[in-house]
Amino acid sequence: MRTIFVVMSLLAFPVVAAAQPVDWQKYVVPETGANVDLPMTIFSKDAGQPESGYGRRFLTADGRANLTVQSVPNKANDSPAAFLAKMRPPSDIVYRRVTPNFFVVSSFRKDKIWYDRCNFAGRFMNCVLINYPAAEKRQWDSVVARISDTLTSR
Repeated sequence: MRTIFVVMSLLAFPVVAAAQPVDWQKYVVPETGANVDLPMTIFSKDAGQPESGYGRRFLTADGRANLTVQSVPNKANDSPAAFLAKMRPPSDIVYRRVTPNFFVVSSFRKDKIWYDRCNFAGRFMNCVLINYPAAEKRQWDSVVARISDTLTSR
């Protein structure tokens, strides 16, 4: 029975995506001008404000994945490396890339993959934070890549 559930879970995302084209829309954080392409067909539910900073949270219709677009004040004008260090990320990060302009970190938490990217933008760090089922990694790879690649500031 568990095998059937796992197979159905793996099939659910592509079937939904194939049933209707993905509607990519530019989301702009009004207070900072940070912007990113979001797949509104996938993240169709507004989940309100993030816990800190400016931006918006979104959920999939079934709640299995979430995305936050967030501009966090960078009062100390920290580099991406210094900002990441202050966030005290867990030691078991699977993927980490830090440059003078951005950082990306990703790992597993229970049955989810979490992915965080923050771009240096002077007074702010503009970030996308995505959590999605680890069992659906392959189906999410291109979605996460486009979101991450389109994060910019005005």
